[in-house]
Amino acid sequence: MDLIVDALRVKLGKRTVLHDVSAHLRPGRVTAILGPNGAGKSTLVKAAAALVGGSAGSVRLDTQDVATMDPRARARAIGYLPQDATVHWNIVARDIVALGRLPHLGAHAAPSPEDHAAVERAMHDTETTHLADRPVGELSGGERARVLLARVLAGEPRWLLADEPLASLDPSHQIDLLARLRAYAGGGAGVAIVLHDLVQAQRAADDALLIADGRIVAFGPVAEVMTAETLARVFGVRVAPLDDGGRRLLVPVGRVEVG
Repeated sequence: MDLIVDALRVKLGKRTVLHDVSAHLRPGRVTAILGPNGAGKSTLVKAAAALVGGSAGSVRLDTQDVATMDPRARARAIGYLPQDATVHWNIVARDIVALGRLPHLGAHAAPSPEDHAAVERAMHDTETTHLADRPVGELSGGERARVLLARVLAGEPRWLLADEPLASLDPSHQIDLLARLRAYAGGGAGVAIVLHDLVQAQRAADDALLIADGRIVAFGPVAEVMTAETLARVFGVRVAPLDDGGRRLLVPVGRVEVG
């Protein structure tokens, strides 16, 4: 399923947050959504998950408008990991991850062996198996973030949308999580993630969508979008090249001098 944003406009209160945004995201690829604070990144992924409505335009999975899909079908197709995910019940980690299987269960149906296997696989892939029997209230912020990612992965969505999934993770787990998201996309799913780290975006993503003031500045393959000129214009930063094992990355080294 392609994820198609078509002339999307979103208003929150009286303020227009997204202005006629259009992008065609494809499965099997990781798309990094980048932009300054307040650019509209989180609103874009929320609209893609039908958590906020558009005042014009649409978001579609192929030909299906996500806003009008059956909620259970939409939950099976789109997994969403919010920026400030919270858990309101102090249940053990395994039970939290199992919640990701709810869209696949019939009314009053018990989890099947396939459901249990999906939960165990998601916990293995996020290195949270050892946390399975610990109440979420006893977990660190980074551990909780990985458990909540496992909950999304357990649902095996066709599209995974994550809003700043690296925020609570140490560098080692950041690298590992991005590698696992790449592997998830390699299995045929689509992955779109809001990031602030420009270097990690270049390492992990196939495509980059740059947004500023609610409008798309550039969208396409990372190497074509994340240029020194564009990064200076969007983020106000100077960059220097870094050889990362034969791959050229642009690393922020200072602010662009104004005037």
